[in-house]
Amino acid sequence: MRDVEALSSIVRYGSNNRMRNLHHPRIEEIALPDVLHALSDPVRLQIVRALAEREEQSCSSVEASVSKSTLSHHFKVLREAGVTHTRVNGTHRLVSIRRDELEERFPGLLDSVLGASRVETARAV
Repeated sequence: MRDVEALSSIVRYGSNNRMRNLHHPRIEEIALPDVLHALSDPVRLQIVRALAEREEQSCSSVEASVSKSTLSHHFKVLREAGVTHTRVNGTHRLVSIRRDELEERFPGLLDSVLGASRVETARAV
């Protein structure tokens, strides 16, 4: 059911009412190299750590030390790799981790990456 929702997410742009579908790969399309690449960038890993603390949050509420356009690019990489799901609510984009799908496809991967990231962050402090 969620895959059907994911595949049909639509964003309306500005006053021209142009519609664009957001691509969310189906679970069987999620590839390990794509997920690992998405999680390999420090900013994207920071985004995933922030999303892991909540069920869903708006893109604008995620803090990162990059410009808005760069942050949008990172959200796109995570979404297209199958790590996150973006839901449109009016003018807001709400992002969540596709935790259940990732766990089904790659058992233990997300928890392992997040755990290692926490350890690394603690050591750096």
